[in-house]
Amino acid sequence: MATTSTTSATTSATSSLVTALGGGSGVDMTALANSLAVAQFAGRTDQISTKSDKLDKQISAASNLKSMLLSLSTSLGERVRTGDLSPQPKIGNASVASAALSGSTLPKGSYSLEVSALATSQALASPAYAAATSTVGAGTLTLRFGTVAGTSFTEDTAHAAVDITVPTGATLADVASAINAKNAGVTAYVANTTDGAKLVLKGAEGAANGFALEATETVGEEGLANLAWTPAGAANRLLATAGNASVKIDGLSVNATGNTVTDAIPGVTLTLTGTNSGAPTQISFSNPATQITTVMQDLVSALNEVVSELQTATDSKTGDLARDSGALALKRSLGALTTTIIMPSAADGTPRTLADLGLSIQRDGTFSLNTTRLNATMTSAPEAASAMFTNGLYGVFATIDGISRAASTASNPGSLAGSLARYTTQKTKLTEDKATLAAKQETLRQQLVARFAVTDTRVGNSKSTLSFLQNQIDAWNSKSN
Repeated sequence: MATTSTTSATTSATSSLVTALGGGSGVDMTALANSLAVAQFAGRTDQISTKSDKLDKQISAASNLKSMLLSLSTSLGERVRTGDLSPQPKIGNASVASAALSGSTLPKGSYSLEVSALATSQALASPAYAAATSTVGAGTLTLRFGTVAGTSFTEDTAHAAVDITVPTGATLADVASAINAKNAGVTAYVANTTDGAKLVLKGAEGAANGFALEATETVGEEGLANLAWTPAGAANRLLATAGNASVKIDGLSVNATGNTVTDAIPGVTLTLTGTNSGAPTQISFSNPATQITTVMQDLVSALNEVVSELQTATDSKTGDLARDSGALALKRSLGALTTTIIMPSAADGTPRTLADLGLSIQRDGTFSLNTTRLNATMTSAPEAASAMFTNGLYGVFATIDGISRAASTASNPGSLAGSLARYTTQKTKLTEDKATLAAKQETLRQQLVARFAVTDTRVGNSKSTLSFLQNQIDAWNSKSN
């Protein structure tokens, strides 16, 4: 903005100067200077503009292809993880539990689930205090973890005890904060009850996460023992005991130390929310095999959109990416897609390639779906076909995602992202060159304006002298007559 204002001011001042000199030669010296400066740099300016326009088209084409691949990979991944390709678990009695897939194991079949008891956590309350700000003495509180059974406590020596330092003047609220700061699996807060303020401690779920609280008082600042508790102490302070969940899968008891069960059904995490003693419910899984034909049709359509865009971009005569290494690499990857082994660990006779799922490539590079071959695969090996649509290291999604990731690797100069980085760098350099050229053009223009102003003054003076002489001659001629 400042450069434009300066140029305008310079042009105006020069024009005023030329006018003040009487127009001299009668030629618009400012316009002439501008035209000559523009003409001097026109060739190089046009070259930069042409290159810049080409780079813009290349950047746009490469970005569009990369975006299309990412969109294809993302949508396929969503269908595999949570969509119609995912064997999502269903529970007949939804009030008992919720279920989610975990890991890469593909669950199948159905299971019965019976929950007789939910896992619980120990809750303990202190004696009542006047307020949360009441002081409690000083010393050290020690949390010991283990199993509480009636009036006995069996410490789990593998679970390290936790010491909480209580300084002089500490309040009930201070003790709660100090316990929470330890992040030891026991949380604390002060409850303002009808009896007064009480310190409440809550442990983690599971029978092994019970706890006892010991106190070591500072001599002369006694009172901390009031918070200590063991099962042999005041029973009314124990609000809830820690216990395991009681769960049966297909009639067999499983180890459930908490309400999140990860190892009862392979590939499934159960979150227990209720009980159904004596009335087992069923856990079943949707069969992705019924969706594979639809998915393959969608995949063919999406791939052909990419191919169409790629063919246009790499056309030898009109393509913006005709000789681009990233675009050509993508072309090769798509050309080998049908024969690439995407399930290297598949058993003999089971589907291993996308061609086994009916994907075929035409002479023009587009894809089509061979439904006869797909139906044959689904009839002979439905489970193996379904296994090709998982969220693992191998399979349809991993293959498409791998092509997308390869195209998006900026550190690889032979990828689309590498091409984009290169084009962007070149574009930046051209922008800098254009600015430099504009500055040089302006410098030349100013130099020409200054030179022409001097020339115009000299021409003006010559014209003035010539006019004077002509007047004298005319006067002499007049006297001679």
